[in-house]
Amino acid sequence: MNGHEDAVRILLERDDVNPNTADTEYGQTPLSLAAMNGHEGVVRMLLERKDPNPNKADKRSQTPLSRAAENGHEGVVGMLLVNPNTADTEHGQTPLSLAAMNGHEEVVKVLL
Repeated sequence: MNGHEDAVRILLERDDVNPNTADTEYGQTPLSLAAMNGHEGVVRMLLERKDPNPNKADKRSQTPLSRAAENGHEGVVGMLLVNPNTADTEHGQTPLSLAAMNGHEEVVKVLL
């Protein structure tokens, strides 16, 4: 969530750490939190591990990609780009619609 790459690296080296574990309040995974806050280094480390699910939705039905797009994090969007047309189930918004709604032109270009 706060981009502490050294701490994330230490945790990811452990076999007993599951990077898909979501918080109990919002259902957000470490990947979702890093993506939402634009921490490219942490997102890259999590994706290199191969077991984090980049499509896991939180309790608001938003994926790491939709969170990154909504907040205008172009670099993270590029790393997570799997299916930009997948809508969240709660509001029916796609990462593209979220980026456009919030005026993130560069993210819109990446998604197109």
